Amino acid sequence: MKKITKQDNTNEHKNYHEKNKTKEIMSPDIEKKSRVFDEMLNVNGCFDMIKRCVSIGNRKGYIYTIDGFTNGAVMQRVVQFLIEVEEKDIPDRAEEFAAKCIPHGELIVAREYEEAKILTLSGMSAILIDGFEEVFVIDCREFPARGVSEPTKDKTLRGSRDGFVETMIFNVALLRRRIRTEDFTSKLMQIGTSSKTDVSICYIKGRTSEDMLNTVLNKLKEVKADALSMNVESLAECIYKGSWFNPFPKFKYTERPDVTAASILEGNIVIFVDNCPSAMIIPTTVFDIIEDTDDYYFAPVTGTYLRLSRLLITLSALVVSPLFLLVCQYPEYLPEGLRFMLPKNYINVPIVLQFLLLEFAIDGLKLASLNTPDTLSTSLSVIAGIVVGEFAISSGWFNEEVLLCMALVALANYSHSSFELGYALKFMRTIILITTAIWGIYGFATGIGLVIILIGTNKTVTGTPYLSPIIPLDFKKVLTQFLRVDIKKKQN
Repeated sequence: MKKITKQDNTNEHKNYHEKNKTKEIMSPDIEKKSRVFDEMLNVNGCFDMIKRCVSIGNRKGYIYTIDGFTNGAVMQRVVQFLIEVEEKDIPDRAEEFAAKCIPHGELIVAREYEEAKILTLSGMSAILIDGFEEVFVIDCREFPARGVSEPTKDKTLRGSRDGFVETMIFNVALLRRRIRTEDFTSKLMQIGTSSKTDVSICYIKGRTSEDMLNTVLNKLKEVKADALSMNVESLAECIYKGSWFNPFPKFKYTERPDVTAASILEGNIVIFVDNCPSAMIIPTTVFDIIEDTDDYYFAPVTGTYLRLSRLLITLSALVVSPLFLLVCQYPEYLPEGLRFMLPKNYINVPIVLQFLLLEFAIDGLKLASLNTPDTLSTSLSVIAGIVVGEFAISSGWFNEEVLLCMALVALANYSHSSFELGYALKFMRTIILITTAIWGIYGFATGIGLVIILIGTNKTVTGTPYLSPIIPLDFKKVLTQFLRVDIKKKQN
Protein backbone atom coordinates (compact mmCIF):
# COMPACT_ATOMS: atom_id res chain seq x y z
CA MET A 1 0.00 0.00 0.00
CA LYS A 2 1.20 3.49 -0.83
CA LYS A 3 0.35 6.48 1.31
CA ILE A 4 -1.36 9.41 -0.44
CA THR A 5 0.24 12.66 0.70
CA LYS A 6 -1.58 16.00 0.81
CA GLN A 7 -0.74 19.63 1.44
CA ASP A 8 0.13 20.47 5.03
CA ASN A 9 -3.07 20.91 7.01
CA THR A 10 -1.72 21.38 10.54
CA ASN A 11 -3.80 24.49 11.21
CA GLU A 12 -6.97 22.82 9.98
CA HIS A 13 -6.16 19.85 12.22
CA LYS A 14 -5.93 22.10 15.29
CA ASN A 15 -9.12 23.98 14.45
CA TYR A 16 -10.89 20.70 13.89
CA HIS A 17 -10.09 19.42 17.36
CA GLU A 18 -10.99 22.76 18.92
CA LYS A 19 -14.47 22.51 17.42
CA ASN A 20 -14.79 18.89 18.61
CA LYS A 21 -16.08 17.61 15.30
CA THR A 22 -15.08 14.07 16.08
CA LYS A 23 -18.38 13.46 17.80
CA GLU A 24 -20.49 14.44 14.78
CA ILE A 25 -22.50 11.91 12.82
CA MET A 26 -20.67 10.89 9.65
CA SER A 27 -21.59 12.02 6.16
CA PRO A 28 -22.27 9.64 3.25
CA ASP A 29 -20.10 11.91 1.05
CA ILE A 30 -16.85 9.98 0.73
CA GLU A 31 -14.69 13.03 -0.03
CA LYS A 32 -15.99 15.04 2.91
CA LYS A 33 -15.56 12.08 5.22
CA SER A 34 -12.07 11.45 3.87
CA ARG A 35 -10.99 15.05 4.57
CA VAL A 36 -12.22 14.71 8.14
CA PHE A 37 -10.29 11.45 8.55
CA ASP A 38 -7.13 13.01 7.09
CA GLU A 39 -7.29 15.77 9.69
CA MET A 40 -8.45 13.55 12.51
CA LEU A 41 -5.74 10.90 12.04
CA ASN A 42 -3.03 13.41 11.05
CA VAL A 43 -2.24 11.46 7.89
CA ASN A 44 0.06 14.18 6.60
CA GLY A 45 2.13 14.27 9.78
CA CYS A 46 2.58 10.54 10.42
CA PHE A 47 4.68 8.42 8.09
CA ASP A 48 3.20 5.21 9.45
CA MET A 49 -0.44 6.22 8.87
CA ILE A 50 -1.36 4.56 5.58
CA LYS A 51 -4.20 5.76 3.32
CA ARG A 52 -5.15 3.71 0.28
CA CYS A 53 -7.80 4.48 -2.33
CA VAL A 54 -9.70 1.45 -3.70
CA SER A 55 -12.68 0.79 -5.95
CA ILE A 56 -15.45 -1.33 -4.43
CA GLY A 57 -18.29 -2.20 -6.83
CA ASN A 58 -17.64 0.97 -8.88
CA ARG A 59 -17.77 2.98 -5.68
CA LYS A 60 -14.86 4.95 -4.34
CA GLY A 61 -13.41 3.82 -1.04
CA TYR A 62 -10.52 4.60 1.29
CA ILE A 63 -8.66 2.34 3.70
CA TYR A 64 -6.84 3.80 6.72
CA THR A 65 -4.41 1.63 8.64
CA ILE A 66 -1.26 1.94 10.75
CA ASP A 67 1.86 0.37 9.36
CA GLY A 68 3.39 -2.09 11.82
CA PHE A 69 0.07 -3.06 13.39
CA THR A 70 -1.66 -4.64 10.41
CA ASN A 71 -1.35 -8.28 9.40
CA GLY A 72 -0.53 -7.86 5.71
CA ALA A 73 -1.79 -11.27 4.61
CA VAL A 74 -5.19 -10.84 6.29
CA MET A 75 -5.57 -7.29 4.99
CA GLN A 76 -4.70 -8.40 1.46
CA ARG A 77 -7.45 -11.05 1.52
CA VAL A 78 -10.01 -8.54 2.79
CA VAL A 79 -9.09 -6.00 0.10
CA GLN A 80 -9.18 -8.69 -2.58
CA PHE A 81 -12.67 -9.72 -1.50
CA LEU A 82 -13.89 -6.10 -1.49
CA ILE A 83 -12.49 -5.40 -4.96
CA GLU A 84 -14.34 -8.38 -6.38
CA VAL A 85 -17.70 -7.15 -5.04
CA GLU A 86 -20.05 -6.10 -7.87
CA GLU A 87 -22.21 -2.99 -7.68
CA LYS A 88 -25.47 -4.94 -7.91
CA ASP A 89 -24.47 -6.95 -4.84
CA ILE A 90 -24.02 -3.90 -2.57
CA PRO A 91 -27.02 -3.52 -0.21
CA ASP A 92 -28.29 -0.18 1.08
CA ARG A 93 -27.71 -0.77 4.78
CA ALA A 94 -24.23 -0.90 6.32
CA GLU A 95 -25.05 -3.90 8.52
CA GLU A 96 -26.16 -5.92 5.50
CA PHE A 97 -23.02 -4.94 3.58
CA ALA A 98 -20.83 -5.99 6.52
CA ALA A 99 -22.59 -9.34 6.80
CA LYS A 100 -22.60 -10.05 3.07
CA CYS A 101 -19.44 -8.48 1.65
CA ILE A 102 -16.84 -8.44 4.44
CA PRO A 103 -15.84 -11.97 5.44
CA HIS A 104 -13.56 -10.96 8.34
CA GLY A 105 -14.84 -12.10 11.74
CA GLU A 106 -13.80 -9.15 13.92
CA LEU A 107 -15.76 -6.24 12.48
CA ILE A 108 -17.21 -3.06 13.99
CA VAL A 109 -19.59 -0.66 12.24
CA ALA A 110 -18.71 2.80 13.60
CA ARG A 111 -21.26 5.60 13.36
CA GLU A 112 -19.31 8.48 14.91
CA TYR A 113 -15.96 10.00 14.02
CA GLU A 114 -14.71 9.74 17.62
CA GLU A 115 -15.43 6.01 17.77
CA ALA A 116 -13.74 5.38 14.42
CA LYS A 117 -10.73 7.50 15.42
CA ILE A 118 -10.10 5.64 18.66
CA LEU A 119 -10.42 2.23 16.97
CA THR A 120 -8.10 3.22 14.12
CA LEU A 121 -5.47 4.68 16.46
CA SER A 122 -5.66 1.42 18.42
CA GLY A 123 -4.31 -0.37 15.35
CA MET A 124 -7.50 -1.46 13.58
CA SER A 125 -8.16 -0.70 9.89
CA ALA A 126 -10.95 1.70 8.86
CA ILE A 127 -12.76 1.26 5.52
CA LEU A 128 -14.70 4.20 4.07
CA ILE A 129 -17.12 3.47 1.18
CA ASP A 130 -19.01 6.07 -0.83
CA GLY A 131 -22.74 6.00 -0.08
CA PHE A 132 -22.44 4.72 3.48
CA GLU A 133 -22.50 7.07 6.45
CA GLU A 134 -20.89 4.42 8.65
CA VAL A 135 -17.26 3.32 8.69
CA PHE A 136 -16.32 -0.36 8.64
CA VAL A 137 -13.51 -1.09 11.12
CA ILE A 138 -11.86 -4.50 10.95
CA ASP A 139 -9.44 -5.90 13.50
CA CYS A 140 -6.58 -7.50 11.63
CA ARG A 141 -3.91 -6.34 14.05
CA GLU A 142 -0.64 -8.14 14.52
CA PHE A 143 0.96 -6.98 17.72
CA PRO A 144 4.73 -6.75 18.14
CA ALA A 145 5.32 -9.24 20.96
CA ARG A 146 8.07 -11.32 22.52
CA GLY A 147 7.76 -15.00 23.28
CA VAL A 148 5.78 -16.34 26.22
CA SER A 149 8.72 -17.31 28.42
CA GLU A 150 9.21 -17.78 32.15
CA PRO A 151 9.42 -14.48 34.07
CA THR A 152 12.88 -13.59 35.28
CA LYS A 153 11.57 -12.55 38.70
CA ASP A 154 8.81 -15.06 39.57
CA LYS A 155 10.76 -18.25 39.00
CA THR A 156 9.67 -21.59 40.41
CA LEU A 157 11.33 -24.96 40.97
CA ARG A 158 8.36 -26.81 39.53
CA GLY A 159 5.37 -25.83 37.43
CA SER A 160 4.60 -24.04 34.18
CA ARG A 161 7.28 -21.97 32.49
CA ASP A 162 5.09 -19.47 30.66
CA GLY A 163 4.70 -15.83 31.62
CA PHE A 164 2.80 -12.72 30.70
CA VAL A 165 3.97 -10.46 27.88
CA GLU A 166 3.39 -6.82 26.95
CA THR A 167 0.37 -7.62 24.76
CA MET A 168 -2.77 -7.62 26.89
CA ILE A 169 -4.89 -9.87 24.64
CA PHE A 170 -2.25 -12.61 24.90
CA ASN A 171 -2.29 -12.35 28.69
CA VAL A 172 -6.07 -12.78 28.85
CA ALA A 173 -5.74 -15.78 26.53
CA LEU A 174 -3.26 -17.38 28.97
CA LEU A 175 -5.92 -17.07 31.67
CA ARG A 176 -8.65 -18.53 29.45
CA ARG A 177 -6.39 -21.48 28.80
CA ARG A 178 -6.56 -22.24 32.54
CA ILE A 179 -10.11 -21.08 33.37
CA ARG A 180 -12.70 -22.62 31.04
CA THR A 181 -15.93 -21.53 32.64
CA GLU A 182 -18.68 -19.33 31.25
CA ASP A 183 -18.56 -17.27 34.46
CA PHE A 184 -15.11 -15.94 33.61
CA THR A 185 -15.56 -12.27 32.71
CA SER A 186 -13.11 -9.84 31.16
CA LYS A 187 -14.24 -6.24 30.81
CA LEU A 188 -12.39 -3.73 28.66
CA MET A 189 -12.07 0.01 29.19
CA GLN A 190 -9.75 2.76 28.03
CA ILE A 191 -8.00 5.12 30.42
CA GLY A 192 -5.99 8.20 29.55
CA THR A 193 -7.01 11.30 27.64
CA SER A 194 -4.06 11.05 25.25
CA SER A 195 -2.90 7.44 25.55
CA LYS A 196 -6.35 5.74 25.51
CA THR A 197 -4.62 2.79 27.19
CA ASP A 198 -6.54 -0.49 27.14
CA VAL A 199 -7.26 -1.83 30.62
CA SER A 200 -8.86 -5.23 31.26
CA ILE A 201 -10.66 -6.27 34.46
CA CYS A 202 -10.93 -10.04 34.90
CA TYR A 203 -12.99 -11.91 37.50
CA ILE A 204 -15.41 -14.82 37.92
CA LYS A 205 -19.08 -14.03 38.41
CA GLY A 206 -20.45 -15.55 41.58
CA ARG A 207 -17.06 -15.79 43.29
CA THR A 208 -16.14 -12.12 43.37
CA SER A 209 -17.92 -9.87 45.83
CA GLU A 210 -20.28 -7.49 44.02
CA ASP A 211 -19.46 -4.66 46.42
CA MET A 212 -15.74 -5.12 45.85
CA LEU A 213 -16.23 -5.31 42.07
CA ASN A 214 -18.34 -2.15 41.99
CA THR A 215 -15.77 -0.34 44.13
CA VAL A 216 -12.95 -1.22 41.72
CA LEU A 217 -14.99 -0.39 38.60
CA ASN A 218 -16.05 2.98 40.02
CA LYS A 219 -12.47 3.86 40.91
CA LEU A 220 -11.34 2.99 37.39
CA LYS A 221 -14.12 5.08 35.84
CA GLU A 222 -13.15 8.05 38.02
CA VAL A 223 -9.52 8.03 36.85
CA LYS A 224 -8.58 11.37 35.30
CA ALA A 225 -5.16 11.04 33.70
CA ASP A 226 -3.54 12.14 30.48
CA ALA A 227 -1.69 8.85 30.03
CA LEU A 228 -0.69 5.69 31.89
CA SER A 229 2.98 6.18 31.10
CA MET A 230 4.25 3.71 33.69
CA ASN A 231 1.50 1.14 33.06
CA VAL A 232 0.28 -0.58 36.26
CA GLU A 233 2.19 1.79 38.55
CA SER A 234 0.48 4.81 36.98
CA LEU A 235 -2.88 3.08 37.32
CA ALA A 236 -2.17 2.15 40.95
CA GLU A 237 -1.39 5.78 41.81
CA CYS A 238 -4.61 6.89 40.10
CA ILE A 239 -7.00 4.48 41.83
CA TYR A 240 -5.42 4.53 45.30
CA LYS A 241 -6.69 7.59 47.14
CA GLY A 242 -4.83 7.05 50.41
CA SER A 243 -1.45 8.33 51.55
CA TRP A 244 1.70 6.83 50.04
CA PHE A 245 3.80 7.62 53.14
CA ASN A 246 3.10 4.08 54.30
CA PRO A 247 5.73 2.10 52.35
CA PHE A 248 4.05 -1.30 52.55
CA PRO A 249 2.65 -2.42 49.16
CA LYS A 250 -1.04 -1.89 48.43
CA PHE A 251 -1.19 -4.26 45.46
CA LYS A 252 0.26 -7.59 44.48
CA TYR A 253 1.91 -7.91 41.08
CA THR A 254 2.81 -11.10 39.28
CA GLU A 255 3.95 -12.15 35.83
CA ARG A 256 2.84 -15.76 36.27
CA PRO A 257 -0.43 -16.93 34.64
CA ASP A 258 -0.85 -19.82 37.11
CA VAL A 259 -0.69 -17.50 40.13
CA THR A 260 -3.11 -15.09 38.47
CA ALA A 261 -5.59 -17.84 37.57
CA ALA A 262 -5.48 -19.18 41.14
CA SER A 263 -6.18 -15.70 42.50
CA ILE A 264 -9.19 -15.26 40.21
CA LEU A 265 -10.56 -18.66 41.24
CA GLU A 266 -10.30 -17.54 44.87
CA GLY A 267 -12.58 -14.57 44.14
CA ASN A 268 -10.00 -11.85 43.54
CA ILE A 269 -9.99 -9.26 40.75
CA VAL A 270 -7.15 -9.06 38.24
CA ILE A 271 -6.32 -5.95 36.22
CA PHE A 272 -4.20 -5.96 33.07
CA VAL A 273 -2.76 -2.83 31.47
CA ASP A 274 -1.71 -3.01 27.84
CA ASN A 275 2.07 -2.82 27.26
CA CYS A 276 2.74 -4.29 30.71
CA PRO A 277 3.67 -7.93 31.49
CA SER A 278 2.42 -7.77 35.08
CA ALA A 279 -1.03 -8.50 36.46
CA MET A 280 -2.39 -6.43 39.36
CA ILE A 281 -4.26 -8.55 41.92
CA ILE A 282 -6.95 -6.93 44.09
CA PRO A 283 -7.42 -7.18 47.05
CA THR A 284 -4.20 -8.24 48.69
CA THR A 285 -2.87 -8.76 52.21
CA VAL A 286 0.65 -8.89 53.58
CA PHE A 287 0.43 -12.70 53.67
CA ASP A 288 -0.56 -12.82 49.98
CA ILE A 289 2.54 -10.80 49.10
CA ILE A 290 4.87 -13.08 51.07
CA GLU A 291 3.25 -16.19 49.56
CA ASP A 292 5.16 -17.95 46.79
CA THR A 293 4.29 -20.29 43.93
CA ASP A 294 6.48 -23.11 45.23
CA ASP A 295 4.23 -23.40 48.29
CA TYR A 296 1.65 -25.10 46.08
CA TYR A 297 3.89 -27.03 43.69
CA PHE A 298 5.16 -29.29 46.47
CA ALA A 299 3.48 -31.63 48.93
CA PRO A 300 1.63 -30.00 51.88
CA VAL A 301 4.44 -30.77 54.35
CA THR A 302 7.11 -29.26 52.12
CA GLY A 303 4.88 -26.35 51.20
CA THR A 304 4.21 -25.61 54.87
CA TYR A 305 7.93 -25.66 55.64
CA LEU A 306 8.71 -23.31 52.74
CA ARG A 307 5.95 -20.92 53.77
CA LEU A 308 6.90 -20.77 57.46
CA SER A 309 10.62 -20.50 56.73
CA ARG A 310 9.98 -17.66 54.26
CA LEU A 311 7.89 -15.83 56.85
CA LEU A 312 10.59 -16.19 59.52
CA ILE A 313 13.35 -15.15 57.10
CA THR A 314 11.33 -12.09 56.09
CA LEU A 315 10.92 -11.11 59.74
CA SER A 316 14.65 -11.64 60.31
CA ALA A 317 15.40 -9.19 57.50
CA LEU A 318 13.63 -6.57 59.59
CA VAL A 319 15.20 -7.17 63.03
CA VAL A 320 18.62 -8.84 62.62
CA SER A 321 20.70 -5.67 62.25
CA PRO A 322 18.75 -3.65 64.91
CA LEU A 323 19.08 -6.59 67.35
CA PHE A 324 22.82 -6.76 66.76
CA LEU A 325 23.08 -3.03 67.41
CA LEU A 326 21.07 -3.47 70.60
CA VAL A 327 23.37 -6.28 71.74
CA CYS A 328 26.41 -4.08 71.16
CA GLN A 329 24.82 -1.34 73.25
CA TYR A 330 23.98 -3.67 76.14
CA PRO A 331 26.70 -6.37 76.13
CA GLU A 332 26.31 -6.96 79.86
CA TYR A 333 22.89 -8.54 79.31
CA LEU A 334 24.24 -11.05 76.79
CA PRO A 335 24.75 -14.60 78.17
CA GLU A 336 28.33 -15.78 78.41
CA GLY A 337 27.79 -18.42 75.74
CA LEU A 338 26.70 -15.79 73.18
CA ARG A 339 29.44 -13.22 73.74
CA PHE A 340 31.27 -14.52 70.68
CA MET A 341 28.82 -12.47 68.59
CA LEU A 342 30.27 -9.17 69.84
CA PRO A 343 32.79 -7.34 67.62
CA LYS A 344 36.30 -8.56 68.30
CA ASN A 345 38.25 -5.79 66.59
CA TYR A 346 38.35 -2.13 67.56
CA ILE A 347 35.27 -0.19 66.37
CA ASN A 348 36.52 2.82 64.38
CA VAL A 349 33.12 3.76 62.96
CA PRO A 350 29.93 3.60 65.09
CA ILE A 351 27.99 0.40 64.48
CA VAL A 352 24.83 2.24 63.46
CA LEU A 353 26.76 4.26 60.89
CA GLN A 354 28.31 1.08 59.51
CA PHE A 355 24.85 -0.41 59.01
CA LEU A 356 23.52 2.71 57.31
CA LEU A 357 26.52 2.91 54.99
CA LEU A 358 26.12 -0.74 54.04
CA GLU A 359 22.40 -0.22 53.36
CA PHE A 360 23.30 2.43 50.78
CA ALA A 361 26.21 0.38 49.45
CA ILE A 362 23.98 -2.63 48.77
CA ASP A 363 21.49 -0.44 46.92
CA GLY A 364 24.37 1.02 44.93
CA LEU A 365 25.47 -2.49 43.93
CA LYS A 366 21.90 -3.34 42.87
CA LEU A 367 21.67 -0.25 40.68
CA ALA A 368 25.10 -0.92 39.22
CA SER A 369 24.19 -4.53 38.39
CA LEU A 370 21.03 -3.37 36.56
CA ASN A 371 23.02 -1.03 34.33
CA THR A 372 26.08 -3.23 33.83
CA PRO A 373 26.42 -5.05 30.47
CA ASP A 374 26.31 -8.83 30.76
CA THR A 375 29.90 -9.12 29.58
CA LEU A 376 31.08 -7.03 32.56
CA SER A 377 28.81 -8.50 35.24
CA THR A 378 31.45 -10.98 36.43
CA SER A 379 34.02 -8.21 36.79
CA LEU A 380 31.55 -6.14 38.80
CA SER A 381 30.90 -9.06 41.16
CA VAL A 382 34.63 -9.53 41.75
CA ILE A 383 35.19 -5.81 42.39
CA ALA A 384 32.17 -5.61 44.72
CA GLY A 385 33.34 -8.67 46.67
CA ILE A 386 36.83 -7.24 47.15
CA VAL A 387 35.72 -3.68 48.02
CA VAL A 388 32.81 -4.59 50.32
CA GLY A 389 34.66 -7.56 51.79
CA GLU A 390 38.38 -7.70 52.39
CA PHE A 391 39.34 -4.06 51.79
CA ALA A 392 36.40 -2.73 53.80
CA ILE A 393 37.51 -4.75 56.84
CA SER A 394 41.27 -4.21 56.52
CA SER A 395 40.82 -0.46 56.10
CA GLY A 396 38.95 -0.29 59.41
CA TRP A 397 35.69 1.07 58.02
CA PHE A 398 33.63 -2.01 58.86
CA ASN A 399 33.75 -4.86 61.33
CA GLU A 400 33.40 -8.47 60.23
CA GLU A 401 30.30 -9.09 62.35
CA VAL A 402 28.50 -6.08 60.79
CA LEU A 403 29.23 -7.33 57.28
CA LEU A 404 27.92 -10.78 58.23
CA CYS A 405 24.66 -9.30 59.53
CA MET A 406 24.14 -7.24 56.38
CA ALA A 407 24.90 -10.24 54.19
CA LEU A 408 22.16 -12.18 55.98
CA VAL A 409 19.76 -9.24 55.58
CA ALA A 410 20.54 -8.91 51.87
CA LEU A 411 19.87 -12.62 51.30
CA ALA A 412 16.67 -12.50 53.36
CA ASN A 413 15.32 -9.69 51.18
CA TYR A 414 15.31 -12.08 48.21
CA SER A 415 13.31 -14.79 49.99
CA HIS A 416 10.12 -13.30 48.47
CA SER A 417 9.43 -11.92 45.01
CA SER A 418 8.01 -8.52 45.99
CA PHE A 419 10.43 -5.64 45.46
CA GLU A 420 7.92 -3.29 47.09
CA LEU A 421 7.87 -5.32 50.31
CA GLY A 422 11.67 -5.55 50.30
CA TYR A 423 12.04 -1.77 50.19
CA ALA A 424 9.31 -1.31 52.81
CA LEU A 425 11.26 -3.58 55.16
CA LYS A 426 14.42 -1.66 54.33
CA PHE A 427 12.85 1.67 55.28
CA MET A 428 11.46 0.22 58.50
CA ARG A 429 14.81 -1.40 59.33
CA THR A 430 16.56 1.94 58.87
CA ILE A 431 14.09 3.66 61.20
CA ILE A 432 14.53 0.97 63.87
CA LEU A 433 18.32 1.29 63.60
CA ILE A 434 18.16 5.05 64.14
CA THR A 435 15.70 4.89 67.04
CA THR A 436 17.71 2.08 68.67
CA ALA A 437 20.93 4.08 68.34
CA ILE A 438 19.29 7.12 69.99
CA TRP A 439 17.11 5.58 72.73
CA GLY A 440 18.46 2.07 73.13
CA ILE A 441 15.98 -0.65 74.03
CA TYR A 442 13.15 1.88 74.21
CA GLY A 443 13.98 3.04 70.71
CA PHE A 444 13.97 -0.57 69.50
CA ALA A 445 10.53 -1.12 71.01
CA THR A 446 9.31 2.15 69.49
CA GLY A 447 10.52 1.13 66.03
CA ILE A 448 8.87 -2.29 66.25
CA GLY A 449 5.65 -0.65 67.43
CA LEU A 450 5.77 1.76 64.49
CA VAL A 451 6.12 -1.15 62.07
CA ILE A 452 3.11 -2.92 63.60
CA ILE A 453 1.04 0.27 63.40
CA LEU A 454 1.96 0.89 59.75
CA ILE A 455 1.13 -2.69 58.74
CA GLY A 456 -2.12 -2.67 60.71
CA THR A 457 -3.27 0.68 59.31
CA ASN A 458 -2.17 0.11 55.72
CA LYS A 459 -5.20 0.63 53.49
CA THR A 460 -6.03 -1.37 50.40
CA VAL A 461 -8.14 -0.20 47.46
CA THR A 462 -11.17 -2.24 48.45
CA GLY A 463 -10.89 -1.65 52.20
CA THR A 464 -9.84 -5.24 52.94
CA PRO A 465 -7.81 -5.43 56.20
CA TYR A 466 -4.11 -5.72 55.41
CA LEU A 467 -3.60 -8.28 58.21
CA SER A 468 -6.59 -10.44 57.26
CA PRO A 469 -7.37 -13.11 58.47
CA ILE A 470 -5.68 -12.12 61.77
CA ILE A 471 -7.59 -8.83 61.89
CA PRO A 472 -10.48 -9.56 61.99
CA LEU A 473 -9.66 -12.96 63.46
CA ASP A 474 -10.77 -16.01 61.51
CA PHE A 475 -9.06 -18.97 63.17
CA LYS A 476 -9.74 -21.43 60.36
CA LYS A 477 -8.36 -19.09 57.71
CA VAL A 478 -5.36 -18.30 59.92
CA LEU A 479 -4.44 -21.99 59.93
CA THR A 480 -4.76 -22.26 56.15
CA GLN A 481 -2.74 -19.06 55.77
CA PHE A 482 0.22 -20.42 57.70
CA LEU A 483 -0.16 -24.13 56.92
CA ARG A 484 -0.27 -25.55 53.40
CA VAL A 485 -3.40 -27.71 53.44
CA ASP A 486 -4.45 -30.35 50.95
CA ILE A 487 -6.16 -28.89 47.89
CA LYS A 488 -9.31 -31.01 48.47
CA LYS A 489 -9.72 -29.57 51.97
CA LYS A 490 -9.10 -26.04 50.70
CA GLN A 491 -11.81 -26.31 48.03
CA ASN A 492 -14.39 -27.78 50.43
